[in-house]
Amino acid sequence: SQVPLPVGAILVLVPVVLQQQQHSLEETFVVLQGVSLERRYEDWNMRQRRWDRAVFILLWLGIMVAMVTYDCLAIDSKLAIPSRELVVHLSLIALFSGVVLGLAYGTAFVCRSLRIMLDNFCCDVVEMPLEHVPHNWNLTQAVLRKASLSVESSLLVLCLVLAVTVPLLLVDIGALGDGGAPIPSLLPAVLVSTGVLYVLFLAATVSDQCAQVPALVNAISFGESTELDRQQTVLYILHSAAGFYVFGTRLTFAMVIKLVYIWCIVVV
Repeated sequence: SQVPLPVGAILVLVPVVLQQQQHSLEETFVVLQGVSLERRYEDWNMRQRRWDRAVFILLWLGIMVAMVTYDCLAIDSKLAIPSRELVVHLSLIALFSGVVLGLAYGTAFVCRSLRIMLDNFCCDVVEMPLEHVPHNWNLTQAVLRKASLSVESSLLVLCLVLAVTVPLLLVDIGALGDGGAPIPSLLPAVLVSTGVLYVLFLAATVSDQCAQVPALVNAISFGESTELDRQQTVLYILHSAAGFYVFGTRLTFAMVIKLVYIWCIVVV
């Protein structure tokens, strides 16, 4: 079940070496930083990012603790693991898991920033003149499109890692009763899968949050004789179909739930 870690790390490093995804992500980070400073929610954004950073650091530390425990059990059972091989094994696991979880954190960083940007728009629209709403929404959905375009390949790599990890993990679990690998050796795959699922659901909630904006705008009173203009604005936001897109497909929470459910059925 540890095979997807080096595979995922290689898939991550290829576009980085080619300097394609790196430049795209750098531009996206600059845009998100500029929007947060312009709309004055940078402090809120930083507090939320600290939470995501703590989650992925704990996942990585959990992987390292699990692998140290596994190697200690192997030594106690007299499997005669040389110290040099032990250090190399732990170093490779630390590197591969760090690369995959680092990619997951970068994607989560973008998704979290998009969610906070949408929250800020919903807070500002309450006091915003009706004629300014379409323009501000255009800016918001433009940032959504650019950000989702910059991380769609990262999300695809994470999905491939998850798709390969789950079947191998089930094989290892089935081998537990036959003298297979001990439980600590399964934890890296479990923790990496947890991090990937965290990112997937975080990205999916961006689209669901966009779907709630028309109802919010429709519930706001912008003054007398503005009902028709408000209705046109609501329809404009609704038909803009803003959200988090992955290769042209709008990712929603329900879609992620269905994909996970179908994949579990196929694997089992």
